[in-house]
Amino acid sequence: MNSFGYLPMTNRNREVMLQTLGLTTTEQLFSDIPENVRLQRPLNLPKGQSEWELFTTFKELANRNKKLDDVISFLGAGAYQHYIPSVVEAVISRSEFYTAYTPYQPEISQGILQAIFEYQSLTATLFGMQAANASLYDVQTAVGEAALMACSSTRKNRIVISQTVHPESFAVLSVYAKGQNADVEQIPMKNFQTDLKQLQQALSDDVAACIIQYPNFFGTIEDVHKIAEMAHACGALLIVSCNPIAMGLLEAPGVLGADIVVADGQSLGNSLAFGGPYVGMIATTKALLRKLPGRIVGQTKDSEGRRGFVLTLQAREQHIRREKASSNICSNQALNALAVSVYLSYLGKQGLKEVASLCLKKAHYAAGRFAQAGFATVSNNPFFHEFVLDLGPHADRILETLTQEGVFLGYPLQTVFPELQGHVLVAITEVNTKEQIDHVAARLEALR
Repeated sequence: MNSFGYLPMTNRNREVMLQTLGLTTTEQLFSDIPENVRLQRPLNLPKGQSEWELFTTFKELANRNKKLDDVISFLGAGAYQHYIPSVVEAVISRSEFYTAYTPYQPEISQGILQAIFEYQSLTATLFGMQAANASLYDVQTAVGEAALMACSSTRKNRIVISQTVHPESFAVLSVYAKGQNADVEQIPMKNFQTDLKQLQQALSDDVAACIIQYPNFFGTIEDVHKIAEMAHACGALLIVSCNPIAMGLLEAPGVLGADIVVADGQSLGNSLAFGGPYVGMIATTKALLRKLPGRIVGQTKDSEGRRGFVLTLQAREQHIRREKASSNICSNQALNALAVSVYLSYLGKQGLKEVASLCLKKAHYAAGRFAQAGFATVSNNPFFHEFVLDLGPHADRILETLTQEGVFLGYPLQTVFPELQGHVLVAITEVNTKEQIDHVAARLEALR
């Protein structure tokens, strides 16, 4: 290790530190720790390797992974493979952006503030809302933050959430709610949609918010307008977790009556990246503006009348009294949010519509081809680009065989919904080709 001067903790480093402390051995550092609680053996670690050996080892490990470029993947369930235009990486790779963090001195951070302001403007427009913040961690935390917003605004502590909302969002919400002494009630689904009769029975004057997903976890399109009317009738707010790509074709949740809209910006210019980092999008009405977590960038003019940007309404505990803070969110996921802005700006309204249209058409083509192969969708509900297939009693064998052939058919729903044995959630995006769909349909027919 001594030959690598840029590495910390060389033998010489250790000697200098021990001399400074007046010690001669590393063991003396732990003299205050009782012998009976020490490990009493060396750590179970592999032998040290040279730089070249280490590089080779990690390369071998990396090669065990299957890259999406080398397989056919219909996986979705919240993380989607979309084409990312090269301009996105070109912009976010600029040093002034990828080194930027929270602008603690906003008056001299005009570039990053403008980038965040543009992101907020695009987010609010996309969802049909009036305001958006500088982003959250992911859609799961966004759901939790939105629920706390609703509780704070309505001064109620009961939340109802549809079973058709992503299970991970429900799990994170449950943790958020427990810390705030809020009650969460899950509304059962019926035919892979929110059971409106059960929802109506659960809605009462003590409900702060109703949470749905649009399209929902199973790909089905919920009746947002009707649910909004039901929620508002009892004084509750409607929180909608949506697929941002679907907004290229579907009516914006804000137009349909949503009070708070959340989403994950992964689909908008951010790669799958083994699950992160992603970017939680959140937008709301002007009435709830001051309840938004994190921070908001505002546009103003300086003393000479020039356009400028400032941090406003920083409703987090680092900036205001803890008991008044709406959130302890600290990161604004600026780089991921910038990717969203570049992606949306580059595509524009027409481009986003075309991407959404391709997803819709290819998904419906795939559903038709799989039905011809003997595996029809389990519901006649309208869907966007995800749908549920019932593979029957041989589901495990079919999925295992296809995986070995480099085909990831979809997400096995039994992992989160035990009652859905043999069911798989299939997601089709614009990157999936007709040839891929036809090939998988043929293999399904052969494996039936």
